[in-house]
Amino acid sequence: MPLFLFPSAAERDPEVEAWLAAPDPIRQLARPWFEALRAAGPDVRELMHDGHPTACAGEAAFAYVAAFTAHAAVGFYFGAELPDPHRLLEGAGKRMRHVKIRWGQPIDEPALQALITAAYADIRDRL
Repeated sequence: MPLFLFPSAAERDPEVEAWLAAPDPIRQLARPWFEALRAAGPDVRELMHDGHPTACAGEAAFAYVAAFTAHAAVGFYFGAELPDPHRLLEGAGKRMRHVKIRWGQPIDEPALQALITAAYADIRDRL
C-alpha cells in the first residue's frame, strides 16, 4: 500500500502545539496520547492534517489524534493491519482504525501504548 507522505512534517509544529494547548477538555484527553506518539521514535515529525495533529516517521504518517464533541480519538493510518489483542481498535475502513477515549471511561493504557509502538514499528518497516 502506498504511504501517506508529508514532506512538510517538522520536529515540532507550532500549529500542533496551539491545538494541544487549547482550553478544550476533549483536546486535553488527546494531548497525552499525542505526547506518546511524539515519543515513539527518534525520527517522529508532526504537522496538522485535516485539522488533526498527525505524527509521522520522517515524512510517513502513522497516527493522529482528534477531538470530537463527546470523545477524543487516536487514529492509525495502517490500523487494520496492527495486532490488537485487547480489541481497542474501531472502524471498518480498508486501512485506518481508531481508539476512542471518553471522559470517565477507563482506557487500557498499556494496550493503547502497545498500538502506538506497533504503528511506529510498522511504518518504519514500510519505509
